[in-house]
Amino acid sequence: SQHGDFVASSATATDDPATAGVVDCVIVGVKAWQAAEAARAIAPLVGPATIVVTLQNGVEAPDRVAEVLGREHVVACVVKIISMVIGPGHIKHVGPGAALELGELAGGPSARVEALCETFASCKGVTARVSADIRVALWAKFLLIAAWGGVGSLTRLPIGVIRGGREPRALLQSCMREIELVARANDVRLPPTIVDMTTTCVDNLPAGGTSSMQRDIIEGKPSELDDLNGVVIRLGAAVAVPTPTNDLIYAGLVMLERRARGEIAF
Repeated sequence: SQHGDFVASSATATDDPATAGVVDCVIVGVKAWQAAEAARAIAPLVGPATIVVTLQNGVEAPDRVAEVLGREHVVACVVKIISMVIGPGHIKHVGPGAALELGELAGGPSARVEALCETFASCKGVTARVSADIRVALWAKFLLIAAWGGVGSLTRLPIGVIRGGREPRALLQSCMREIELVARANDVRLPPTIVDMTTTCVDNLPAGGTSSMQRDIIEGKPSELDDLNGVVIRLGAAVAVPTPTNDLIYAGLVMLERRARGEIAF
């Protein structure tokens, strides 16, 4: 990290959660499409007071985990960081420090969320705060990453080039506006200036930045396409909100996604 490197040299690890016993807190750090499978795998870790923190992109992972483990265990977390795996056990962090926002699925403050924030905030380079409405926070990040991930994957361009070009910038903002409409139709109270706010965020990202979905698709790996642009399309259809830009992005990428998952070959 440009903020200082570190090595975790005393980690204890296992590939069998059943051997670890019940724990205080489980951090679910897999991709969104792996969340339900991960929830089933970590069930042996979860006791009556265990907190399960979901970090996934998109807006559906907390509910998927809650369906398996119970809503009373789940705390949703929005993570703002640009980082990537560049080798086994080797993470590269670029851009500003990590910012976390945590909240109960039912909304409102709680002692356990406050304690989690204090714990995370004690870590070097991390800020953490309690969300007034975690659903709004999830959708606000969703609006950014689904648009950035979709347009970045389709164009194969870093964010600096996307925001600097008239056509890709317009595509990015069109994708954002569709997500805003879908959110409002689903009773998510995003700020009235959410697209302008997100565009300002995009304009301040490191110029060479790429999204995790973009990197996965370029590398031929399974991605979060269905959990980002695919969810916009599905939730939009359910509330009769057209999503033509997200339809275009999805149509342009879905065959690559199916190949990455071994469903087709070409």
